Order: sequence, then C-alpha cells, then structure tokens
Amino acid sequence: MQPHLATRRRLALGFAVALTAAGVMTATAQATPQSNSQDTARQQPAKAAVSGLNGAYLYLGWGNPPKAVDFLKATGNTQLTMAFILAKGGCEPAWDGQRPLRGGQDERTIKAVQAAGGSITPSVGGWSGNKLGEACRNAADLAGAYQKVIDAYKLDSIDIDIESTEVESEPVRQRVIDALKILKDKNRGLKVYVTFGTAPSGPIAVGQDLVRKGAKAGLDVDGWTLMPFDFGDGTTDMVAATKSAVDGLKNLVAKEYKLSSDAAYRKVGFSSMNGKTDVKGEVVTPAGFQEMVNYAKQHHLARVSFWAANRDRACAGGGDGGSCSGIDQKQWEFSKILAGYQG
Repeated sequence: MQPHLATRRRLALGFAVALTAAGVMTATAQATPQSNSQDTARQQPAKAAVSGLNGAYLYLGWGNPPKAVDFLKATGNTQLTMAFILAKGGCEPAWDGQRPLRGGQDERTIKAVQAAGGSITPSVGGWSGNKLGEACRNAADLAGAYQKVIDAYKLDSIDIDIESTEVESEPVRQRVIDALKILKDKNRGLKVYVTFGTAPSGPIAVGQDLVRKGAKAGLDVDGWTLMPFDFGDGTTDMVAATKSAVDGLKNLVAKEYKLSSDAAYRKVGFSSMNGKTDVKGEVVTPAGFQEMVNYAKQHHLARVSFWAANRDRACAGGGDGGSCSGIDQKQWEFSKILAGYQG
C-alpha cells in the first residue's frame, strides 16, 4: 500500500466454527516454529476462514482509525490486516519503524481482537519508511525480523507489502524471497502473502521477477496479491482492470509454478482501494467492489482486501482524505461486502 497525498495505503488466528455473540469467531490455533523435538500440525476447522483471506487494512498511525473490535462487530468481519511493520535501528521490526512490538497501542489492539476471537495479519513494508528488506543484511537476519513479529503475537499469517525502493532492488527482492523460504520452512502452516503493484494487464517487470524467484526457490506463497489501482495511465474502469491484472498474475503463477489455471487462481489475489485512489479519475465504488468480490468468488482467490478500513466512510462535507473515501457511500460499506468473501 502506498502513502500518496499525505496518506499511507495500506495478523491472523484460526477460527472456531461457532460465532460468538459479538459476531467474531473464536480463535483456536497459532503459528509455532518447528523444532527437532516437536512439529505439530495446527487444526483448522472446516468452516474457518483461512488466515489472511479477507482482512481489510487497518492503520493505527493515520486517518482516524476505527476501534478494531467495534469495527469487526459492526461489519461482520473476523479479520484485519494491520499496517505497517518497518525497520527501527537496523534490522529491528517496529510499527511505523517507531513503536515497539510490545507494550503499545498496536499490541493492545491485537490482543483485543484476539480476545474477541478475531484474527490479525501484520503487513510488513508499504510505500514509505525504512524497509526491513533493505535494512537487514542477509536473508537469515530478515527472516529473524519477520519471526519476531510472528512470535510477539503468536500469528498464523504475514503480509509482505513490497513496494518502492524495496521492490525495485533485485538483490532485495531475492533477499525477501529467501527470507520467506526460511520463514515458511520454520513455521508449519504459516500463511504468507506477498503484495505488490501492477499494471492493468498484470505484474510489471519487478513483480514478474518476484514470482519467478519464488518459484525457483520453491517458495510456496499462499497468496501473490496485486494492488490494482494508482495505474497512472488513464485507466478508469477499475473492475475490468482488476480482473485483467489478476488474470495476468494467474497466468504468470501458472507458468512459473507449473499449475493448472484453476490451481493458480487459488494462489493469487488482490487488494483494492476503496473510493477515490491517489490518481485522479480512478474511483472504486461499492458496486464495483462487489463485482470484484464476485469475480474472486468465481475463481476462489487466495486473498481479497482493500486499503483501508480507515477510509471506509463518506467524507463529512465532501472532499477526500485519509479518514474517508471521497465518494457517496454508507459507513463500512466496503468492509461489509468484504465480509461476504469466504474463498
């Protein structure tokens, strides 16, 4: 997710089948590092949403964020993607590169969501700030930084939002892929999502290289995820552009991983932006987002999300910004649509 026009675009436990009275499912499982002495597979209830499947982005550092638990109750969602983990003092993960993993508002929010039976996926990276992929000197150190985030909250999923200078550097792209391979090998059942920008036709060169490197490394990414917005090429049909971009990604994943078309769709996804994007003329409406979700249902995509819960409401007095979408919509309308996506 990207911070444009003074905004920044853009964690998760398994669920019990029964819903709580609050409308959020009961968490039952957590990612645990493998060891030589014990390697127990996690139990996933048959009707549980896959960790990281459908959590909208929530950013506590910007845009009048809603109270997480109240938001989940109001929208029927059970998951959130929390942004952003950056580097602090070298290869050390911190929220926004400033706030510690433990003892602050971020941990309190995560614990509150988990206590209510909800699920959190941390997003590492984003457009601005100091990226762990660049700050950590090698793949082992980078994997260690990712592991600290997982261990801090006993998480089942992680989102690597690789953008800007981090994705533009070939050595850094390789480092991220190698670190994720270490992470997946160490944490049985951990869901890994890799999020990056795109053209309407599908991934551009750096995104294509990421997927190729992942396939070559034998990295099982649970969801290669595109951000189909901020194209800057005059595109205005955001529904068509989202579908064509994901189709392009699916074709790439099918080719590089030697998968069928159906299997490849189940390894890709998208994260949209609700309302006005950072580019003039690009607008995602609730009706358009519903079409996107219907497309995701048709192909059983691995992940659907949007930037951001902070913006999922109309702007008082018009306009747009970090705390509203800039369009005529009902409060939490996009989030309620997203809650209907179960893979």
